[in-house]
Amino acid sequence: MPESIKEQIVREVSSWPGVTVAAHRFGGIEFRRGRRELGHLHGSRLADLPFPVPVRKELVAAGKASRHHILPESGWVSCYIRDDSDTERVIALFRLNYDRPWKGESSAHTIAG
Repeated sequence: MPESIKEQIVREVSSWPGVTVAAHRFGGIEFRRGRRELGHLHGSRLADLPFPVPVRKELVAAGKASRHHILPESGWVSCYIRDDSDTERVIALFRLNYDRPWKGESSAHTIAG
């Protein structure tokens, strides 16, 4: 039996060093790197990821994500998953969040693929 979209994303993102997977407080599952949340999945149909507002604006302008479905003015984005073809795009957003610098880190960020 082929893996579901959710299973594919969980398999990939959880394979990155330091990433943990747990139940999310609003349902679904979340991915963390240390204390920070990289984002979470609501089944195989929706991913929500936190970014700084300027990065969210770039992602939305580039058509790589939508404003968050509940907090549209925040840095959070929602990524609707329609079919298997969206899996790589969602994984790229998780990777962007995984790789981007956080407080005390230095490195340039680039918008995913």
